[in-house]
Amino acid sequence: GRNMGRGDRTSNLTDRVTPRAKLWLEVNRQYVFGLGISEILKAIQHTGSIKAAAREVGKSYRHVWDKIKQAEQALGVPLVRTQVGGKDARRSELSALAQDLVRDFETFRQRLFELVQVEFSQRLRDTIQKHCRD
Repeated sequence: GRNMGRGDRTSNLTDRVTPRAKLWLEVNRQYVFGLGISEILKAIQHTGSIKAAAREVGKSYRHVWDKIKQAEQALGVPLVRTQVGGKDARRSELSALAQDLVRDFETFRQRLFELVQVEFSQRLRDTIQKHCRD
């Protein structure tokens, strides 16, 4: 563990405080889309397979399948098109919506993190320094 002596606790508190944010989308107050499903969809796009995507994100096939189906049901549109059979290992692909969602969600998330960092630097950092001096 870290050594957190008394003097250390406040003198560099501003260096140790980190703002965090989490972004997700809801439909009728129900979770629909967030980092988890985005990572799953990216893995499907990358591997062309739900099974390989599940392995890549470290989840079971069943978990990944359920997440996709829940999101599709809530959105009312397919996110993944799967071709059954055939010799090709790449049997699953993202719908146009899923491709755009993944791209735009990632951009939205990055912009959110940038905003959080700016707001923290401009506001809370000064507040912590002002009130937590030695």
